[in-house]
Amino acid sequence: MGSVNRQGWQQSIGARLPWLGSEVDALPLQQPRWLGWSDSLAQQLDLHADDELLALFAGQRSLPWSGFAQVYSGHQFGGYTPRLGDGRGMLLGMRNGFELFAKGSGPTPYSRGGDGRAVLRSAVREFLASEALHHLGIRTTRALAVLGSTTPVQRETRETAAITVRVTRSHLRFGHFEYFHYSGQPQQLHALLDDSIAEHFPHLLDGDNPRAQWLTEVVQRSAETVADWQAFGFCHGVLNSDNMSVLGETFDYGPFAFLNQFDSRYVCNHSDHHGRYAFEQQPGVVMWNLTKLATALSSLLTEAQISAALASYEPVLVARYVERMGARLGIVQPQPEDLALISELLSAMQQQQADYHLTLRQLAEVDPNRKACPLLAGEEMQQWWQRYQQRLGPIDDVAQWQQQRRQANPAIILRTHLAQEAIAAAEQGDNGPLQRLHDALTRPYDPQPQDHPYCQEAPPWSQSLTLSCSS
Repeated sequence: MGSVNRQGWQQSIGARLPWLGSEVDALPLQQPRWLGWSDSLAQQLDLHADDELLALFAGQRSLPWSGFAQVYSGHQFGGYTPRLGDGRGMLLGMRNGFELFAKGSGPTPYSRGGDGRAVLRSAVREFLASEALHHLGIRTTRALAVLGSTTPVQRETRETAAITVRVTRSHLRFGHFEYFHYSGQPQQLHALLDDSIAEHFPHLLDGDNPRAQWLTEVVQRSAETVADWQAFGFCHGVLNSDNMSVLGETFDYGPFAFLNQFDSRYVCNHSDHHGRYAFEQQPGVVMWNLTKLATALSSLLTEAQISAALASYEPVLVARYVERMGARLGIVQPQPEDLALISELLSAMQQQQADYHLTLRQLAEVDPNRKACPLLAGEEMQQWWQRYQQRLGPIDDVAQWQQQRRQANPAIILRTHLAQEAIAAAEQGDNGPLQRLHDALTRPYDPQPQDHPYCQEAPPWSQSLTLSCSS
């Protein structure tokens, strides 16, 4: 295996904290090919989709150092698993301040008997979701590329292996801190927290207590992100504590989905038999995970510091949610009191099985001064419309108001059936649908004429699509 040019590359966190995991080598893909590529992220990283880079990502060549797989633990579906880790991927290195991770690169010491591979369908979905949320303005890890191959992989059926190249400034999860806390390694726990602060929260170093302020900021970032999920109808699917990023980014995509018809009880993960991670449960689950992170830091912080940090969650969550929904509804200076108005609208959507995104986008096109709302039927809805108009006040420049609403209400959403159609084509060797869908997802608020298929309600056949933890 040859080595690629190291110019512009640096070793990742494993060079500073070698006890955080293990050095690993990739298991090369057979006949790798580019499936998807993010031009905007590539420019940020100063990378080009050439043969050398393809060989690096596919494990056929390496940087002058080994890859690095991290160890962590976590609470999965409510129960603690003491040893997890990067079981099917590794950190390649850093570039322009970002860590690049090859997800699906082969087995590691943390694979727990698995083959360390990702299949094409899951790799494509993570690539699309990462970029979709980023362009919606929601914190997320990014995806530079997705690679296909002829390498066979056995799941329920015979599939082919693929790799997603994930990009973020830090891959630290809540589960990292849980691992060193519960395994009785206080020195490593201290060093890990201090390294995170120095590398990714340096603005806290001059404060009175950087460690307590770090927890507060992680709490608040997490609150903002889950508020954005709720405002944009995004379901994560597997909100285990090991899938929570200390940067507050949407992390480790598995059986995710965006809502079609609004249903607060929607469960996107077919493996989630008890609805632990249902859409309406996400804010509570994120708070639960934060308490587990706080417990892991209990040897470093006082009870008062932990309580103060966790107490900041709900006010930030509510403020962010009403800010996002206020923008979607055109409410100037939204307040927590507007939650009642928002909830009434969502209740009407659920009762009438209205499409969440289309309803809000179409609402942006309605003249807010008209007497009756044409979108949802019923006397209760018309009464809501009148209360809504009173909250808005008179709108003098309707065209400008509508344009502002369009910039807050996406027309293009990564619906499950759109991803499935792109996957099915890619499995047959046709990358065109994937490339066109990815291109459309980079401009969710400004659809072009060719984007018409991506702006429609989900077809009836899509209701039969199911997603599980292997998705």
